[in-house]
Amino acid sequence: MADLLTHLLVPYILLTVASWAVGWLDRRWVVVGMGGAAIPDLVKVGIVLDERVVEAFLGVPFTYMPVSTLGGVLLLAGVITVAFERRRWRRVFGLVTFGGLTSLLLDGMRVYADGRASAWLYPFTNWRPPTPSLYVSSDPTVLVVALLAAGTVAVIDRQIQAGN
Repeated sequence: MADLLTHLLVPYILLTVASWAVGWLDRRWVVVGMGGAAIPDLVKVGIVLDERVVEAFLGVPFTYMPVSTLGGVLLLAGVITVAFERRRWRRVFGLVTFGGLTSLLLDGMRVYADGRASAWLYPFTNWRPPTPSLYVSSDPTVLVVALLAAGTVAVIDRQIQAGN
């Protein structure tokens, strides 16, 4: 089940491991990258605030779907970036984008009925890449593996931090 928690755990694992070799990548920056992983899941705002309500308010056609694409990740990463100090913009944008990309890649490995992932490369292309069909979206194994890996990384990280 590649849900929001799984999407947050994957960049936690990858960035924490990277932090062991990269001096500036401490816990606060790992969290920034994790935040980016939530961007594609913002499409679920539609559960609470229907697209038709937003459409009526704006007076133009509206959909949340582009949020869970590469273009949506880049756009929202840019919006998030300007909330930080200007001298940190490159780092923030890179980490938030990294988190968003991990989420998109994880979703791109799901099983789709036609064997092709969603058009997550939009707006650069509408091409739907083939998916390796590694898991069904309701499979809890993905979450269990992510939790075990994150727990292992957290224990190792604490040992490394205690040794410094």
